[in-house]
Amino acid sequence: MSGGDAGLSAADLAVDHRLALLSQSFRFLLEVTPVDADDLRDDFLEGRDPDPAFTYRELDTDPDVVRAELDAIDVGEVEDPVLGQLLRAKHREMELQLDMLEARDTDDFLPLSVELYGGVSPSLRTQAETLLAGITRTEAADEALDAEEFLALAEDEIAHYRTEDPDLDMHAEIRTDVNGVMVSGDTLLIGPETKVQRARAQALLHHEVGTHLVTQANGSHQPIKVLGVGLAGYDETQEGLAVLAEIACGGLTAFRLRQLASRVVTVHRMIGGASFAEAHEALVADGFPEGSAWTTVMRVYRSGGMTKDAIYLRGLVELLEHLGADGSLDQLWLGKFSLRDLPLIGDLEDRGLLRPPRVLPRYLHDPATHANLARAAGTEDLGTLLEGHA
Repeated sequence: MSGGDAGLSAADLAVDHRLALLSQSFRFLLEVTPVDADDLRDDFLEGRDPDPAFTYRELDTDPDVVRAELDAIDVGEVEDPVLGQLLRAKHREMELQLDMLEARDTDDFLPLSVELYGGVSPSLRTQAETLLAGITRTEAADEALDAEEFLALAEDEIAHYRTEDPDLDMHAEIRTDVNGVMVSGDTLLIGPETKVQRARAQALLHHEVGTHLVTQANGSHQPIKVLGVGLAGYDETQEGLAVLAEIACGGLTAFRLRQLASRVVTVHRMIGGASFAEAHEALVADGFPEGSAWTTVMRVYRSGGMTKDAIYLRGLVELLEHLGADGSLDQLWLGKFSLRDLPLIGDLEDRGLLRPPRVLPRYLHDPATHANLARAAGTEDLGTLLEGHA
């Protein structure tokens, strides 16, 4: 072995770098999300189209070409056993993502999604149903920020982080082919029709910028580049961390907690065979406004069945258990990875193979954060997460 920047062999790091670059060559979430959801919403809500046929982007990159490049990366050659384990899992995850891109809008998509993101366990379903039954009142809607106003707040937030590290690659922009708010790589994407309740804006900034962009920036700075694009299974912990940020800053609302629960039960209904219209009707019966229910169902039924939306609540539950067992969040800012890989990341850090985070989430500097997290740690009754909050 020859010593590399991280004390790993140059050959091992080359495999990591090739996987990271290839992972960035396609935008998985954007590719499986419809471009015309806003256009079809009114027809559905007015009863003219009970089974909306969404349109998706033309793929920027041919999956067969990416697969050929992926097949040419031999993760079995990685000598470091810890790095090898992590990269083999990432390699398999990328194979699944390519399979899903090729299966968009077909019956093959859902089983692949279940393999990648999992389904809904009985216990998670029970927790979600308990939240929907137990939280019967939500906050009144307040002033809504439009896309331009939220973009301005996001740019101010990014500017704050740049005062700590001027070289941070973080961006925000309005994209006409995006619905809502999402992060792709180092960029926060905001749909032009986006409306954000002013009372939710700060929590959403901590979710998107303070979690997704901060861990992307920290991971990209690591000698192991896959930590920037995300190790296998990172989404669940990322989304759990992002919701935890909402709790930490005191921004978790009753509506938001019900929304997370509604995603879980909608994934369960979709796997159980409910049609788009039936899933929407069920959410309206659960007390959700028709427009909000549309967005939740669209997210779950996109591309043929996307079970990803169950991971927000599942990831939060796992992190609350982690905190309840005296676990720390400190290492989770090193990059994007799953909580289950924490021992492997700890091993890499103990060997001096990782660099400290460039920046930490802004909310961690607020003393109130720690009291909010301490109150939430280990709770099994998720309804108590609203105590002391909006």
